[in-house]
Amino acid sequence: MTRTVPVDLGDRAYEVVIGRGLLDSAGARIAPFLKNARVAVVSDSHVWALHGRRLTDSLEAAGIRCPTVIVPPGEQTKSFEGLADVCDRLLALELDRGDMIVAFGGGVVGDLAGFAAAIYKRGIDFVQIPTTLLAQVDSSVGGKTAIDTPRGKNLIGAFHQPRLVLADLDVLATLPQREMRAGYAEVIKYGLLGDFAFFEWLEAHAGQVLSREAEALTHAVARCVEMKAEIVIADEKEAGRRALLNLGHTFGHALESETGYGEALLHGEAVAAGSALAFRFSAAQGLCDAQDAQRAVAAIAAAGLPTTMGEVAATPFDAETLVRHMGQDKKAEGGKLTFILARALGDAFVAKNVDARAVTEFLQTEGAL
Repeated sequence: MTRTVPVDLGDRAYEVVIGRGLLDSAGARIAPFLKNARVAVVSDSHVWALHGRRLTDSLEAAGIRCPTVIVPPGEQTKSFEGLADVCDRLLALELDRGDMIVAFGGGVVGDLAGFAAAIYKRGIDFVQIPTTLLAQVDSSVGGKTAIDTPRGKNLIGAFHQPRLVLADLDVLATLPQREMRAGYAEVIKYGLLGDFAFFEWLEAHAGQVLSREAEALTHAVARCVEMKAEIVIADEKEAGRRALLNLGHTFGHALESETGYGEALLHGEAVAAGSALAFRFSAAQGLCDAQDAQRAVAAIAAAGLPTTMGEVAATPFDAETLVRHMGQDKKAEGGKLTFILARALGDAFVAKNVDARAVTEFLQTEGAL
């Protein structure tokens, strides 16, 4: 069963196709978008070793030449150095504006290759083929591309919409269970921020999604993409409502900054802990019922995800340092902190001008120094 979700952005509209076996038809699906019968595939070495042959065979069967740019796996690749390397290798391939980039990997590759596409010769088309649950439900859709800097995550980037997104559920079969759980953090985020019925469905079906049962997995991915598409259509450049998609990210990005953007804390794990913190902070501020916060935290924990800073690192974080990281967050305005907080399960909102002292004191009650 294949599901198609349109992202209706006028002349930048595209489809997100969700289903099994899509790698085998990728060439035929991409060919109509090509001016020239050539793409450059950007992937990481781990994904390429697992799935590269299937994609190459599909592209070549459609008559598409497909030179590759293979990068090291891991968040550290999403840097100025990584971007410069990718762009230089694309230039060495003499890629022109009639060609296309295919981002074939998880969120790191999607962000990096997408940003390269946005700036290469002032912009070139690209296709997303996400290979992690996190990328399929979130980062591959909506056109946000970026790299990290030592001062914060995703601070340098561009909005650049893909021409097509192919979410092949079969590739998730090789995804390590830790990565699957990390992706699930973004899945449950959608229920928490705007769809209580979906949150309740996830409470009942989390095990089936995490064990990759086809029907449950298809429903979960499709519902997340539907919600993201609806929000992106309404607010493409994150001037308002789209910021809701950052539930858990202000806390989470600060934790990632302190842990070095590496294997110690995956992005989805940071979002999970950040979402739990956001609900507990909302409750502490009297914005939502404590029982709702407890239920949100319980659902995150039931998926095997961290919900406290103590689960993220054995050494306590410094509260003021975390708050300084939050001041570098993209949503911060005029030096004031912006958070996505909750009134209830499925009812998140953008909270501007959040008092830094209140956040610091809350983090200290959560175990920070």
